[in-house]
Amino acid sequence: MLLSDRVRSVELHPVRYQFAVVRRDSYDDNWLVIDAMVTTPEGDWSFTDPCLLTDEARQVTSWLRTVAAGTVSATEPDSEGDLSPDIEFIEPLLAFSLADRSEDGAAVIRVHLSLAASPPWQQDNDGADVYQYVVEVHMDTAALLHAADQWDLALMSFPSR
Repeated sequence: MLLSDRVRSVELHPVRYQFAVVRRDSYDDNWLVIDAMVTTPEGDWSFTDPCLLTDEARQVTSWLRTVAAGTVSATEPDSEGDLSPDIEFIEPLLAFSLADRSEDGAAVIRVHLSLAASPPWQQDNDGADVYQYVVEVHMDTAALLHAADQWDLALMSFPSR
């Protein structure tokens, strides 16, 4: 799945289950290793981490589709300036929120990257700023739906076990 505009991009790919052998544990059996490449004006980096369960990964598709449909409201920072994601997961490496929406339906998606997913120059803060580093990507409705379709297609190889 590629979330991108002219300046920034976040590319996510599920690459494998964390554990190849089924252990009969609903968590261990369903951890997906996600490979990511991030491009920003500040720098580029990548990470590969077991950061989403199979059902959490499918929630990303649903969320992208609801953003494209215009049914998700933009979230503002709280009174202290902290950001909260619209959709977050057990592992706090990756999350998403809607920053803004234009009248023509285009959206500004925030991809929240924390801990091992954050840029190398942010990784020495011991997790104090979980969800506060974001990459904002401007996308129109068609691009959001295409990203959701790409993600769905990539997840077909990874059913819940």
